[in-house]
Amino acid sequence: MANSVRLLALAGLAFFSFASLGAQAPAPAPAAPKAAPAAPANPFQMSPEERARLQKLTNEDHADMLAQLGITKLRPGRNGNPKEGDPNAANYDQAKANPFPDWPDVLTLKNGSKVTTADGWWRQRRPELLEEFEREVVGRIPAHVPKVTWEVTETVNTTVGGKPVIARRVIGHVDNSAAPAVKVDIKLAVVLPAQAPGPVPVLMMFGWGNMPDDPVWKFPGMVEPPVPPSTDQLIADGWGYVSIATASIQADNGAGLTEGIVGLTNQGKRRTPVQWGALRAWAWGAARGLDYLETLPAVDAKHVGIEGVSRYGKAALVTMAFEPRFALVLVGSSGEGGAKPHRRNFGESVENLTGSGQYHWMAGNFIKYGAEESSLGRKDARDIPVDAHELIALCAPRPTFISYGIPEKGDANWLDQQGSYMATVAAGQVFRLVGARDLGDPSDYRVAKLPPPQTNLLDGELAWRQHIGGHEDRSNMSYFIAWADKLIHHAPPAATPAGN
Repeated sequence: MANSVRLLALAGLAFFSFASLGAQAPAPAPAAPKAAPAAPANPFQMSPEERARLQKLTNEDHADMLAQLGITKLRPGRNGNPKEGDPNAANYDQAKANPFPDWPDVLTLKNGSKVTTADGWWRQRRPELLEEFEREVVGRIPAHVPKVTWEVTETVNTTVGGKPVIARRVIGHVDNSAAPAVKVDIKLAVVLPAQAPGPVPVLMMFGWGNMPDDPVWKFPGMVEPPVPPSTDQLIADGWGYVSIATASIQADNGAGLTEGIVGLTNQGKRRTPVQWGALRAWAWGAARGLDYLETLPAVDAKHVGIEGVSRYGKAALVTMAFEPRFALVLVGSSGEGGAKPHRRNFGESVENLTGSGQYHWMAGNFIKYGAEESSLGRKDARDIPVDAHELIALCAPRPTFISYGIPEKGDANWLDQQGSYMATVAAGQVFRLVGARDLGDPSDYRVAKLPPPQTNLLDGELAWRQHIGGHEDRSNMSYFIAWADKLIHHAPPAATPAGN
């Protein structure tokens, strides 16, 4: 990009590499045209041999967890694109969507007592829920995770959306002295406005860890939303942002569970049923990224948010629930394992998350809820002690924005927008109890109706908006920013007068 200055630090040798300064100073001769950036690599592309190798390792790891849990038969997951007569076809009939209509009461203790005060929530119910989510759903982080040492490997003065920024490529080296064969280097791109008058709020986004000028691979045929990129919108409003590379923390497959941070803490061995999966590992990585942001005077560390879409939307919600230092969250199109209730029979199901394709996101213990035959008997969604509304409630009273798109544009019915809205309504009583505002929908969650797309339920700390785009939250970013600005009392920078 024009007007960029790169400061590189490589293997202990520091040197400056100055790109064209453009209009900053007259050049003695015309500069050569800048080479086009290299085409981004497809991160999902691999050879048939590599794909087969990873699938074999995944199947072996999944089978090992089934053996640990005494499971001899799992129910198959739902098929979102079934053939005629497929017995595992996903249900899309709302009349059949609630086989278990009564969800766990978010304000009732395990001993049956009702929580009626904020103090009771903080001292009793919230710790109970955290324990159950850790043990049964997302897994427990080991007691002694190695420390992270941060290194800035590149600093860039460039622009984002035409606004000057300072971007840093940052690597978090995780101490692997206990297991030298397992290396974990957390990759961040930290991008802050260059001319901010003081510390700025920051949104950390799960993704690739890409710098502003890095090419980013996109799915072929994916239609760009008719709004600026989220990064441009954030910088224009005076926010900073962080892109954090999830794959640098934990691989998104079962084969990687003996590697990454999960494998490192187990010294390359397989995990036990109670230990963490990828969602909790990515959340841990985000918390370590927040550790680094807290060292930067230019960052308002009390107002750092977390964001993600799809599987990363699940991770964003888990992060917000378990790491109280994150001040706000944008949960995009998260579906099953995120804002969608496990007990709903609509689209994706618990059994999809217990099969070999997605089990690695969750604690090993979660697999037993897809068991048809096991030493513990048959279990299903009704046996899970917690559900999505309680995961949302764990974010209270901090600002929590639940975002979806529409099926017509690619945010599929598979994600269960209706069920996610019901869960958000059900979480509202906790927000109210601790002094925050909910969606303002007084309905019982059992009969709460999904409002029409583009309905703005943005007056409280708990917020909902379904945009008219696809499987992304960029179409909701301007609404998120305006909502967040109001709640954290952030004033966007004044517009520069024309000609200046």
